[in-house]
Amino acid sequence: MPDGWQWDDSLFKGSAAYYERGRLPYAPEFAETLASALGLDGKGRLLDVGCGPGTVILALASCFSEVIGADPDQSMLVEAERQAERRGVTNARWVNARAEDLPAGLGAFRAVVFAQSFHWTDRDRVATTVLEMLEPGGAFVHISDFKDPPASPEPLPHPAPPYEQISELVRRYLGPVRRAGQGYLPNGTPGREDLVLAGTGFENFERHIVPAGQAVSRTADDIVAWVFSRSDSAPHHFGEKLKDFEQDVREVLRQTSPDGLFSEHLPPTEIMTWRKPR
Repeated sequence: MPDGWQWDDSLFKGSAAYYERGRLPYAPEFAETLASALGLDGKGRLLDVGCGPGTVILALASCFSEVIGADPDQSMLVEAERQAERRGVTNARWVNARAEDLPAGLGAFRAVVFAQSFHWTDRDRVATTVLEMLEPGGAFVHISDFKDPPASPEPLPHPAPPYEQISELVRRYLGPVRRAGQGYLPNGTPGREDLVLAGTGFENFERHIVPAGQAVSRTADDIVAWVFSRSDSAPHHFGEKLKDFEQDVREVLRQTSPDGLFSEHLPPTEIMTWRKPR
């Protein structure tokens, strides 16, 4: 887990309802890219650890016979189940559990996915457990936005969201150190998943960048939802000042774009996979 931080169940408290609207989607072809990379054929089982509201697992459900989403936040699982019903996904089930609770009697899997969630875990311990849960040749999959993509030459039709100004507003309300649950992240979140996985015994690393870059339109309500979908600005952090904070965010947005419309380029998606030895 991040240095100096202990997990608690308020990490994303109150954020589930904002995810679908607030978070940008992954690159449109990410599911097809992963299916091709792993040779998926509709068979086997998938486990999505830290599944949130089901963003990744529901996109991949048709590639497996069964998919299981695990998350410690019950409200995230309620939202995931709602999204599954809305999309007609019938081969998914949901487990209220932390990564450290694995294997939790869930059995063996063809692939285990962490979509921007692995850094919240006791990584060495969890990677060792996942290695045991995978079938021979099974895949550990890490999915995230591709950091620092090249700038797109295409102009945006509306102003970009004022993310730095919003971050400064969060710091003004909550202090200079990033909040996470009841604690803080003085050193940010850890990286170098490759070293963790190699040290655990995984092999055959592959990296895929799924291109994107198209301009997507956003409203002021979308940007507010993005703010409250984040662990460091989840609604519970603000207490009685929540309404004041939201009003200040909306004022920043109004000053940036009086008509309440924004645009940004969809970032590429990075998929990294490692295999369990056969």
